[in-house]
Amino acid sequence: MNVPVSLIEKIKALSAERLAEVEDFIDFIVSRDKEGALVRAAGQASADSFAAVWSNPEDDVYDAL
Repeated sequence: MNVPVSLIEKIKALSAERLAEVEDFIDFIVSRDKEGALVRAAGQASADSFAAVWSNPEDDVYDAL
């Protein structure tokens, strides 16, 4: 990915304190993305296990709600 030069210039102009805030925010975004990927992977991994529980004739009436 190419980082726009304007973004790099803005980052270079920040104080050390603000740079630390930017780095913390970036770390937060990265961790949130990883967490989302983990949740999606867990959901996909468990889908087959729960299919028998969720898809059964006795519970078909709830599908119409």
